[in-house]
Amino acid sequence: METIINPNNPTPATDPVMDGDQRNFMKDVVEASREVPVLVDFWATWCGPCKTLTPTLEKVVRAAAGRVKLVKIDIDKNQQLVQQLTQMGLPLQSVPTVAAFWQGQIADVFQGALPESEIKKFIETLLKLGGGQMPSAELLAEAQGLFDEGNHTGALEIYATLGQQEPENAEALAGLARCLLALDEEEQAKNMLDSLNDKLKAHPEISSVRAQIELAEAGRAAQSQLGAFEQRLAADPDDHEARIELAIALNSTDHRMEAADALLEAIRRDRAWNDEAARKQLLKFFEAWGFMDPASQKARRALSALLFR
Repeated sequence: METIINPNNPTPATDPVMDGDQRNFMKDVVEASREVPVLVDFWATWCGPCKTLTPTLEKVVRAAAGRVKLVKIDIDKNQQLVQQLTQMGLPLQSVPTVAAFWQGQIADVFQGALPESEIKKFIETLLKLGGGQMPSAELLAEAQGLFDEGNHTGALEIYATLGQQEPENAEALAGLARCLLALDEEEQAKNMLDSLNDKLKAHPEISSVRAQIELAEAGRAAQSQLGAFEQRLAADPDDHEARIELAIALNSTDHRMEAADALLEAIRRDRAWNDEAARKQLLKFFEAWGFMDPASQKARRALSALLFR
């Protein structure tokens, strides 16, 4: 007899992917969905997109480690079931169609061959209905907790493991790079980020780490001239180049608000100088710090007040 998995405490004993039919639909889908969310993949042998979608569905469902099941229904072999479900309002006029069942009811539906990232989002939303989440989300939270505690080696191990399991997981890869930076392995972090495909490089988490590295490099060069920048500004408060370089140096020593204030002052004095260089530098700070960072939020409010006064 099949073991049912609780989404909040999964201990999978069987493969969560199975073929279904109209005889066992109530047991395999409706009844099973009272314990764990169930995806039903309606497909056909003649359906080209099905050949793309089904393997991706299987991959993501298995990665959920028992928190969700997948039942595959061949519509040509189960026409009576398809007719019944269509009468109930399920759109099965075309395939592939994937219906999500939870607590005996249809919770959501999508049609067409979605990319893996969208399937993950679909399943993550479904799991939230039962108070659960994907194992990767739990691992990311655990790794972030270790990182925040200063255990960068422990966090790195989790991020690295998750990155191997899910090579397209941008959050895990960005976390791995941040750990390498914290462990003074900047070159290794750069090489790892450089090896990613263009889609991953464009992800906000990855872009943020790359911005951190670029700012760290610029900051090291600027630190040695910190006194010189201050002297230049004392002699000429409108030396915008010196003010921007001063901000970069301040940021490299983790004086974030002082760095932001320097750029805000440059913007206040001459927003348009050098193609709005001060504003662009401030936006780069936001990208590196993260938009939810307290310094980012405070400086963004100040920037808005300057730009829209």
